Amino acid sequence: MPKIGDIQLPDFPLLLAPMEDVSDPPFRALCKEQGADVVYTEFISSEGLIRDAAKSVMKLDIYERERPVGIQIFGAELDSMLQSIDIVEKSNPDIIDINFGCPVKKVVSKNAGAGILKDIPLMIKLTEEMVKRTHLPITVKTRLGWDSDSIKIVEVAERLQDVGIKAISIHGRTRVQMYKGSADWGPIAAVKNNPRMHIPIFGNGDVDTPEMAMKMRDEYGLDGAMIGRASIGYPWFFNEVKHYFKTGTHKDPPTMEERVSAARRHLQMAIDWKGEKLGVFETRRHYTNYFKGIPNFKEYRMKMVTSDEAEDVFAAFDEVMEMFGDYQFTTV
Repeated sequence: MPKIGDIQLPDFPLLLAPMEDVSDPPFRALCKEQGADVVYTEFISSEGLIRDAAKSVMKLDIYERERPVGIQIFGAELDSMLQSIDIVEKSNPDIIDINFGCPVKKVVSKNAGAGILKDIPLMIKLTEEMVKRTHLPITVKTRLGWDSDSIKIVEVAERLQDVGIKAISIHGRTRVQMYKGSADWGPIAAVKNNPRMHIPIFGNGDVDTPEMAMKMRDEYGLDGAMIGRASIGYPWFFNEVKHYFKTGTHKDPPTMEERVSAARRHLQMAIDWKGEKLGVFETRRHYTNYFKGIPNFKEYRMKMVTSDEAEDVFAAFDEVMEMFGDYQFTTV
């Protein structure tokens, strides 16, 4: 079974991916309850941390119930990344993850995230110095390469392992692809099949059904799956995958009561953590999936995603239970 440093994980662990404005403490708590084996924070700017920017510092909040939990940081300046390591350590995470995969232009334009895939020597140097800076296990999340002509992930992963990382998560697309097309897990399997590799290799990208998770495990031989978009508004995905692995059958989907209860808790925890305005705003993206597939639901969804007052959103949840409480969800 895979280990990240001294952290023992179950066979084929499921990891919650770091996602901006998604994988915050409230959502991580829900995913952990529903079977996520490792959770990661939203990515945090190293420059923001050393400037003590409020948004960046707030993302350092982690809780005992989340463990093992990793804090993910991004940047391309060595001094800033090293200083951020010192700051992150004070939050006492189990893992520090380096983001070498974010494809967003504002990150890439600073040579951070996937931007560093155009400068592999810098990527290796940054990683090596960060590993030396901390006693915590360093992991990396990255992509196959910058574009289809520069996919060298087998070599890159080996070099990252050689400088001391304890695990790597690889998204099966290049930066140029962004999130278009299908993820290619073949190059990730090639990393796993490199006889020199001994750290866990986690796959990421398009693991959106239990069958796809099983395919990643059985056909591609990877050590685990990092789950991103499939979990947004649907924290039950982790346990559904585990149920499928164990039984070969689909777990019954959550009932309306369970969905409304989760949405309520999610919103309340978000308000408690970041205040009403942000709490209401940043949970909106989850509601489509919380209540996906319900006919004639647009009126209620619009209330949830346009209301600025928590009271109105909670009232919308009440209306949903009253109108659709007996609705029977089916397994997709």
